[in-house]
Amino acid sequence: MSHRVLIIGSGPAAHTAAIYAARAELKPVLFEGFMAGGIAAGGQLTTTTDVDNFPGFPEGVMGPELTERFRAQSERFGTTIHTETITELDLSSRPFHFKADSEVGTADSIIIATGATARRLDIPGTNDGELWQRGISACAVCDGALPAFRDQPLAVIGGGDSAVEEAAYLTKFGSKVYLVHRRDELRASKIMQQRALHNPKIEMLWSHVVTQAKGTDFLQAMRVKDLKTDEECDIPVAGLFFAIGHTPNTAFLNGQIDIDEQDYIITKPDSTQTNVPGVFAAGDVQDKKWRQAITAAGTGCMAALEAEQFLAANP
Repeated sequence: MSHRVLIIGSGPAAHTAAIYAARAELKPVLFEGFMAGGIAAGGQLTTTTDVDNFPGFPEGVMGPELTERFRAQSERFGTTIHTETITELDLSSRPFHFKADSEVGTADSIIIATGATARRLDIPGTNDGELWQRGISACAVCDGALPAFRDQPLAVIGGGDSAVEEAAYLTKFGSKVYLVHRRDELRASKIMQQRALHNPKIEMLWSHVVTQAKGTDFLQAMRVKDLKTDEECDIPVAGLFFAIGHTPNTAFLNGQIDIDEQDYIITKPDSTQTNVPGVFAAGDVQDKKWRQAITAAGTGCMAALEAEQFLAANP
C-alpha cells in the first residue's frame, strides 16, 4: 500500500507525530515494532514504573499506562497501527519503499522515532524479573527523585560524562552516591571529573565492579569486587543506576541516513530533517543529550509539522 506518512516507533515521539499527522488528515500509518530493540512496543517507558515528571499527571502515572494512553490517542484520530517491525527501507527515491514482517508498501514521507536502548550489564539480580525497576534503573533523571531513593545511599555504574552527571544529580536526593568504575581513572572530561572528585557526597570506588544486586522486594545492597585485590564486600544501597551509554536503534537503516560516531541520526539544527529530503527523525534516536519523554514528544510534534510542510511543497 501507499501512504503519505509512515511513522516507525512506539514511544512518545512516534505517537505525538501520529496525533499531529492524523489531525492534519495525513492518514499516518505507524509500525510500532514487535520487541524492537529488545523492548516491547512503547519503548523505554514500558521498562519504568512511576513517571512523575510528565505534565498532566499530578499524581504520577505508570510508564506502561502512559504509553497505552499515547496509543489510544493516536488511534482515536485515525492512525493505523501495526504491531510489526520494519525490516527494510529503500530511501534512494520517492516514494520510499518499506518492508515489514508481513507487509510491503511505499510512503511519501517517513518519520523515524525508533529510540535508543539503554545499555545494561548482565549482573545477577539486576535483570528483568529480578530487581530491575525495583531499585535498579538506567535513568537517574527519570527515577532519582522517587521517595524510595531519598536520603538513602545510591550507586552509579560508569566512568564517562553521563555517569558523572547522573551521580551529581542523585546527590540532590541520596545521602551519598557511590560511583563504581572498573578503571582507576574516569573517562569523563576534565571538568566533569572535577565535579565528581570535589563533590563531598560522591565516593569513588576505583577499580571496582558490581557482581550482584541483593534484596527481596527491593534493592538493599550491591556486592562489589576490587579488581586489584579480588576482595568482595556488600555495600548497602537503595538504588543502583546504569550509566554506560545508549545504543540508538538505527542498524536497520543500513547507512542510508547520516549518523554520528555514536550512531545517532544527524538532524539539521532546529529541525527534525535528516540528510534525505522527506525523512525526519524524532526522539531518542536523534537526541543523545536529554532523552526524556517530554522532549521526545516535542520533537515528534516538530517532525509531523515538518512532514506536513514537506508534503505540501512536494505533492
